[in-house]
Amino acid sequence: MITDDYLNTSRVLRGLKHGPFGEHIHLYVEWLQQRGYSREVGHRYLSLARDFGFWLDATGSGLVDIREELVTRYLAERSRHRPRYRGDALALARLLSILRDANVIAPRPTPPHDPREDILQAYSLYMERKRGLAPSSIASHMWFLRPFLQELGIATNADVARLSGRDLARYVERHAGDSGATTARIMCSRLRVFLRYLHCEGFVAADLTGAIPSIRRTSNERLPSFMPIEKVQRVLDGCDQSTATGRRDYAILMLLARLGLRACEVARLSLDDFDWRAGQFTVRGKGRKTATMPLPPDVGTAITSYLQHGRPQSDSRQLFLLAVAPYTGFKGAGGIQTVARSAIVRAGITGLARRGSHAFRHSLATGLLRSGATLTEIGQLLRHAQQDTTRIYAKVDFDSLRPLGLPWLGGQQ
Repeated sequence: MITDDYLNTSRVLRGLKHGPFGEHIHLYVEWLQQRGYSREVGHRYLSLARDFGFWLDATGSGLVDIREELVTRYLAERSRHRPRYRGDALALARLLSILRDANVIAPRPTPPHDPREDILQAYSLYMERKRGLAPSSIASHMWFLRPFLQELGIATNADVARLSGRDLARYVERHAGDSGATTARIMCSRLRVFLRYLHCEGFVAADLTGAIPSIRRTSNERLPSFMPIEKVQRVLDGCDQSTATGRRDYAILMLLARLGLRACEVARLSLDDFDWRAGQFTVRGKGRKTATMPLPPDVGTAITSYLQHGRPQSDSRQLFLLAVAPYTGFKGAGGIQTVARSAIVRAGITGLARRGSHAFRHSLATGLLRSGATLTEIGQLLRHAQQDTTRIYAKVDFDSLRPLGLPWLGGQQ
């Protein structure tokens, strides 16, 4: 932590107080202290701010001149003389944000208005209010639609009305190979939903969804990638529970391995979701659906160990926090995926098509199926909306599938 002793003896801070930031630098210091930054990181960020102030003086610039472009120029010149850290740009951006909140420097210039954003904003409201999509799902739609509108030159409703099936088919042909087949199928799905919206709202006269080609799915593409029970246990045992980060990661992996939660569901968990007396908790899943699940004793023990001996002090109500300051919750599934992938690699597990959180979900379902659980029971545990989603696990139940195979006509090989 940034202690008062450090602040009272810091030459860096004295240099900042005599620099262009002067009497306002205490706002930045308080911000760092409140979020629990360590002395080492705080010293680096304050040194960066001090050097930026020296550079402003040397170039004849003052507080009234500070803009993002000036920060970019400074960092470029700084990188010629010393190593550049990934967090430098973010540290100065936070400094500028704090000074703006205090009306010390000019507000950030408003970027020129992009008319495409009006189309996307209307579509976002439609997806939220009429279809009930979660913000993360809406963001996924926007991610595919922005380049679509940009490339086809669609900026107004009049441009939308001129859309043709040929334009759509050619766009898909150009971009179907940009990533994998799964991404291509998602892109086509997002475009079809958008085209239905345009037709239903009267922006286009015809239903153009038929112009979007289908992306073929190979027969074994959806074969689940799973780990046997002993390998799952090896991953769990690989967590160093003597450290705060290890306790956090172990609790996350227990939720993935024992209950089959999705990464986004783990990231959304709040302290208020747990009813410890009843031994259950609430899961917020896909499509804003919620479910109450039992809390097994071993999973509950892992979570309480993290809460008591690993979770840093924070105003955030999210259950799992980042291990470094500022101690905020995971922004989404990405951080949980990183924890899962790192644990699998650390345990030396190989041969998985996908080394992420879903490997634990697939492993749980496969293990239950081989232990005699029915597909209906597995679907209820994993909270599948459709039975077809659960039937995928029948492909990996080799013991049950083996008697169904026809004998080889040529005899034993």
